[in-house]
Amino acid sequence: MPRLRSRASARQRTRDDLTAQERQIARLARDGLSNPEIGARLFLSLRTVEWHLGSVFTKFDIRSRRELADAMPSSDLEPVPV
Repeated sequence: MPRLRSRASARQRTRDDLTAQERQIARLARDGLSNPEIGARLFLSLRTVEWHLGSVFTKFDIRSRRELADAMPSSDLEPVPV
């Protein structure tokens, strides 16, 4: 019988799988910035922000920014350059 992983350990593994760009975008989204605001802060196009945020949602198996806050507590991320 296969072992079931806890949701927390799966999130930790996924968090470690995020790229630096995904972590930055996820933190800003979690903190309430809109996609255009994230793009302006990181000098990225809106489409690039959408792409990376979609990747983060897929890796965490979530569908909303509200779920992102639960999946990624503030202590889990490094600071984002301003």
